[in-house]
Amino acid sequence: MKPLKRPVRRALLVFHVAVSVSWLGLSLGLLALGVTAYTTADTSLTEAAYRAMKVFADWLLLPIALATLVSGLVLSLGTPWGLARHRWVWTKFWLTLATATATVFALRPEIAHAAGAGVPDSSLVAAPLVSTSAYLFMTVVSVLKPWGLTRRGRRLRKQGHPAAGARRSR
Repeated sequence: MKPLKRPVRRALLVFHVAVSVSWLGLSLGLLALGVTAYTTADTSLTEAAYRAMKVFADWLLLPIALATLVSGLVLSLGTPWGLARHRWVWTKFWLTLATATATVFALRPEIAHAAGAGVPDSSLVAAPLVSTSAYLFMTVVSVLKPWGLTRRGRRLRKQGHPAAGARRSR
C-alpha cells in the first residue's frame, strides 16, 4: 500500500483512536449493565438492563468493532509501522480481529437471547469484563509500543528497506 500523506494519516489516526476509545467505553457500559442485570433482585431491572444491552449490541457494537479493525489495518499498511513489522502492531491486529469476531458471533447473540429471556446470565458479566481487559491491554500496547520487531521486520531492516526503520513520530 502507498504511504498515507500526513493530513490523511493524522485524520485516520484521530478516527482510529476515537472509535477504539468508543469500543472501550461501550464495553464498560455493557459491563455495568451486565453486572446490574446479574446482581439485582428486581426482575424488571434485569429485563431493562438486557434490553439496553441489546440496543447497544444491535446499533453500536458491530459498526464500532469494524471501524476499529479497518482503520487500524489501513493505518498499519499506510505507515512505516507496517502490519507485520512490529510485534505490538501484530498483537493489536490479532486481538482486535479476535474481539471483533467474538463480538459478532458470541456476544451479540448472547445479548439477544438474554434480552428475550430476562433471566440473569453470568456470561454477560464475563464477556464485557474480558473485552474491556483486552481493550485496555491494547491501549497500553499502543502507548508503550513494546517487544521490538518481528522476524519479518528484522529481515526488512537488515535488507535496508526504507519503511523498516519506523520512527516513533507523533
